Amino acid sequence: MKGPDWLNHTQDPILQQAAHEKILRIQEVEKDIPGALIVHNLVEQTIVYMSEWGRKTLGVTLEEIRMPHQEYHQRYFNMEDIPNYAPKIFALMERNADDEIVTFFQQVRPSPSDPWRWYSSSMKILLRDHDARPLLSLTIALPIDEEHYITPKIERLMQENSFLRQNQQAFASLSKREREVLRLLVLGRNSMEIADDLFISEATVKTHRKNIRSKLNAESTYDLLQFAQAFNLV
Repeated sequence: MKGPDWLNHTQDPILQQAAHEKILRIQEVEKDIPGALIVHNLVEQTIVYMSEWGRKTLGVTLEEIRMPHQEYHQRYFNMEDIPNYAPKIFALMERNADDEIVTFFQQVRPSPSDPWRWYSSSMKILLRDHDARPLLSLTIALPIDEEHYITPKIERLMQENSFLRQNQQAFASLSKREREVLRLLVLGRNSMEIADDLFISEATVKTHRKNIRSKLNAESTYDLLQFAQAFNLV
């Protein structure tokens, strides 16, 4: 494949050659990697290259995979996961550090009729332009064994992250004392025990409990537990 095929947005021969050499190196080792290697053009926001393993998994050709990021993600990725890892990717590009790597989990499927499968993905900047701005990135996506014990833990973690994002404002409305009461509540303490632990009156504890439920719109102990877990109170 010719070097110019990799960078449509520029005809700079130096950058074209650099990109070509990077992808040639990837092609040399990709058969030894038990997952997909993906190169993104960060300027055009498109896929530049995907290793043969990745293309076979998705059932696409190299030409078919060169599509805008938005279309690519909508077609193959669980869109509900994106808020969990997109900020990490944006921060990586902004910091623009040489050796920094970000790792995240993604759910991928070749088509809507296929089940989602979890992948552990790691990304780094692969190539910069003449002004040292990120030009290409490299992602390694490794499939997670569906029978591995970590898979349900990943799903719970992603659910907690989603809950956290949706309820940050409500949790932020709690005072320090209310957070202490919330933590003890989900640990199974009653009002009298909480009062003794915090050296406050039982009436004050009951007021805190009422305010906590109101601020968090919590109707059950399970609702309170979700907040405590998501915001690392327990």
